[in-house]
Amino acid sequence: MKPAARAFWLRSPGEGEIREAELPAPGEDEVLVRSLYSGVSRGTETLVFRGGVPESQHAAMRAPFQEGDFPAPVKYGYLSVGVVEEGPSALKGRTVFCLYPHQTRYVVPASAVTVVPDDVPARRAVLAGTVETAVNALWDAAPLIGDRIAVVGGGMVGSSVAALLARFPGVRVQLVDADPARAETAAALGVGFASPADALGDCDLVVHASATEQGLARSLELLAAEGTVVELSWYGDRMVSLPLGEAFHSRRLTVRSSQVGTVSPARAGRSYGDRLALALKLLADPALDALITGESAFEELPEVMPRLASGEIPALCHLVRYGKSA
Repeated sequence: MKPAARAFWLRSPGEGEIREAELPAPGEDEVLVRSLYSGVSRGTETLVFRGGVPESQHAAMRAPFQEGDFPAPVKYGYLSVGVVEEGPSALKGRTVFCLYPHQTRYVVPASAVTVVPDDVPARRAVLAGTVETAVNALWDAAPLIGDRIAVVGGGMVGSSVAALLARFPGVRVQLVDADPARAETAAALGVGFASPADALGDCDLVVHASATEQGLARSLELLAAEGTVVELSWYGDRMVSLPLGEAFHSRRLTVRSSQVGTVSPARAGRSYGDRLALALKLLADPALDALITGESAFEELPEVMPRLASGEIPALCHLVRYGKSA
């Protein structure tokens, strides 16, 4: 057995702790990874931290290397970047991304890590899981040249979608959020910004990622006739009302879901690995550094997570750094 690693666990809803974890020696097709950074996705991870995963979704919401069960105790997370210390020669010494929880070192199958391109800094690479969600959403949405598009909700996922849409030729894209501070993020990503009241209408496509009932209703209002809302929000155990009266049917509006758990049917020939590799390639753009809005040491996670969950620390992606002796 290798020396103990340390991992962050949700002990009970709203309370986290760091635990020791023994590591097996890596097998022939496995790697030992020393963590450099991990990321806290403020939406999903803080919902898990609060104990808000409905029982019906316990299986669907499991992370690839999760330990324990919802609501707690559970080791959860999926944005980890580290260096391969032991493993196949092609991977040894390489910086890799893995869908692993917050832990100082870990052993996983070599197939579970993806090499980070040389032009992508390790700290930015923690965004790969979120950019992958944005890629899948745009495969589902299939935007066209010249489309009028709004992204409602300027959180980590919504901002990632807006950043990718900014690359599409001829589109009019606005990031829409009730928090005026998100205007700074939008500017850094090269997209327009508006409050919900001032957002431009007649949209061919609206991507909704605010996780609020009001945001979804406003998304429908912003559509042109026969327009589509792609719903990226996940509401956990909350019920959501949707205004489907008035002109919803006569305007032939569409609401469709998108979720990263499966590869979009629009790209049925692509694998999960293809999608993640594309997300990492897109992270060569330094503008995406705007999505990292806070940083703390791994040892501080038990104190930081409650503040992230409550909103005391406003964040898109909160970066967790690990020392060299992690």
